[in-house]
Amino acid sequence: MTIELALDTDPEWDSSGGPWADIARRAVVAALRESEYEAIITSPREVELSIRLSSDEEVRALNAQWRNKDRPTNVLSFPMIDREQLADAADEGPMLLLGDMILAFETCKREAAEKGVTFTEHATHLMVHGMLHLMGHDHMDEEEAADMEAREVKALERLDIANPYTLTAEAH
Repeated sequence: MTIELALDTDPEWDSSGGPWADIARRAVVAALRESEYEAIITSPREVELSIRLSSDEEVRALNAQWRNKDRPTNVLSFPMIDREQLADAADEGPMLLLGDMILAFETCKREAAEKGVTFTEHATHLMVHGMLHLMGHDHMDEEEAADMEAREVKALERLDIANPYTLTAEAH
């Protein structure tokens, strides 16, 4: 598998942890391993996605534009292919463009502090979460949410990161 990862980081991200390219690549692979599209990993097909590590301001603007929610959120994902195309992703073919993901620095930093985890661990969790969204997973109903959460927990386990949902429950 060849993953072309276009990573763009704002200065506050550059000074807050990292190395972000390695962290992002590991998060992407862990999420793929916990998806029904794990075959993409061993496929000769090139896969591309972009991750932008940005600010609350930029994420708020995108959230308002695309989701009609005029507030920042921790991560947004913009898939470029559907589940049918993902099912064929391991087959020979042209480069597969998964989509775009953007994380908000201030929200990520605040949430990490609230959860009592490191900034890097929380950002990694959000990258796994965003990658699962790019692969068609969602949390709009209870069943979908439980499935997505289980996949996230298993992916994070692969990265030696504790279950963030247990931490959240204990923090409240």
